[in-house]
Amino acid sequence: MPTSAPTEPTVLAAEDWRELERRHQDRADAATRGRRERAGTENTHPVEDFLFTYYPFRPGLLRRWHPGANILLQGAAADERAAWKWYRVDGDDVIVDHAAFALKNSRSIRFIVSLLGRTAERAGNFGCFGLHEWAMVYRQGVHRHGSPLRLSQDDTDSVVETHRIACTHFDAFRFFTPAAVDLNSAQALPVLPSRENQPQLEQPGCLHAGMDVYKWAIKLGPLVPGELLLDCFDLARDIRELDMQASPYDLTAWGYRPVAIETPAGKAEYVRRQRGFTERSNTLRTRVIAAVDLSSDSSAGV
Repeated sequence: MPTSAPTEPTVLAAEDWRELERRHQDRADAATRGRRERAGTENTHPVEDFLFTYYPFRPGLLRRWHPGANILLQGAAADERAAWKWYRVDGDDVIVDHAAFALKNSRSIRFIVSLLGRTAERAGNFGCFGLHEWAMVYRQGVHRHGSPLRLSQDDTDSVVETHRIACTHFDAFRFFTPAAVDLNSAQALPVLPSRENQPQLEQPGCLHAGMDVYKWAIKLGPLVPGELLLDCFDLARDIRELDMQASPYDLTAWGYRPVAIETPAGKAEYVRRQRGFTERSNTLRTRVIAAVDLSSDSSAGV
């Protein structure tokens, strides 16, 4: 974290920041419309709803616009955000109190920035082919998702047994069936994934690590500008689509064409799209780190 002297805040006129807030809210509403319409019903979407069940963040939190650190909002003292946590009133204006946020959350900030930076520096692993989802149903009669399998259970198990399983992400690995745990390749990994060794194993080719950039961004609260947060959410949604297309589940009823990773053509498509997500996720990791770096007057304590 930098220790340079604080810079003067950028000033946003009331009409400018209110327009940014409106655009953000419209974009967030469009992204969460399906989830909100299904609220209170028994209907669930295997792609879209995952981002609100796997990550415990409600659509309303995604809708809340933050300008980021060192941005002074003119005339915002009369706005409801003046009473929001981690905001400070300055006369008629309001600014994110990033010093207070950083002091309270210094340990989390250090972990997130370190994890994102170390992940971006590593080479991506492009030989996993999304087999983590297959390992979650291996030799298991009851499955986590309600959609049917594309192949029979025996053929699904055969795909797992005839491929190298090399999952580096603990939050995927922890859902492996008991029979699949020992299949996670010892040749590819120094140790099996755990919460403790996550910073050592996380790599940018992992789809779940790419989705998690959204989780880390939202945990950084007001330090992350709204546009960046929604960019992270969009990436997570796009990755989840491939994650399920390449899974053993048949989602054709939902309009998703399968990516048959058990075939050479399916593997090639998976890797092509995986590489694109790696580039996008690393760009976002850099942007998130830069957003934290803007809070330079509090960084000495972080």
